[in-house]
Amino acid sequence: MARYSGSVCRICRREGMKLFLKGERCYTDKCAFERRGYPPGQHGQTRGKMSEYALQLREKQKVRRLYGLGETQFKNLFAKAERKKGITGETLMSLLERRLDNVLYKSGFSTSRRGVRMMISHGLFMVDGRKVTIPSYSVSVNETIDVAGKEEDRAKISENLKLTEGRPSPQWMAVDRNALKATVLRLPVRADITMPPIEERLIVGLYSK
Repeated sequence: MARYSGSVCRICRREGMKLFLKGERCYTDKCAFERRGYPPGQHGQTRGKMSEYALQLREKQKVRRLYGLGETQFKNLFAKAERKKGITGETLMSLLERRLDNVLYKSGFSTSRRGVRMMISHGLFMVDGRKVTIPSYSVSVNETIDVAGKEEDRAKISENLKLTEGRPSPQWMAVDRNALKATVLRLPVRADITMPPIEERLIVGLYSK
């Protein structure tokens, strides 16, 4: 699957908000979005009002890029959410939050989702004692994630936890920073997802056409 290899700061500028794709840099005055908070390109500062379809497309692209999914991945996840009982948009957000890479990012084990995906693919984490190398693994209630890597890997994760200790962990998980463990206590609900602001109804409208 093709991966975006350009500047991730351009993504934030294109979507019109900070998506925190570059880790700690996003929290400093070096953040490109803080300096140039308009879309990239020659006509970035002069773009007019968007159509309903354009708004729906941009919302889908924003969420897809925020969680680091490819187009096919995202479409398949939406189809999965659509098959489940309940409100499709809220189910989609819950499925996205339960991805292993997102759980570890929200736990503070890495300063960015991109960084934690690389750590997962290198086999640095275990879920309930089983090594998992798939970032899209869907974590279930009561499953515990801990570090399976070498001592230098544990030291790097401890350093990340220190860098992110000021960010509160979501209420649906428990993080033991000393033991380098995170446990999912319950399934995330829509009220748990507050940053950045997401309008999943626009995504549902896009795929309902």
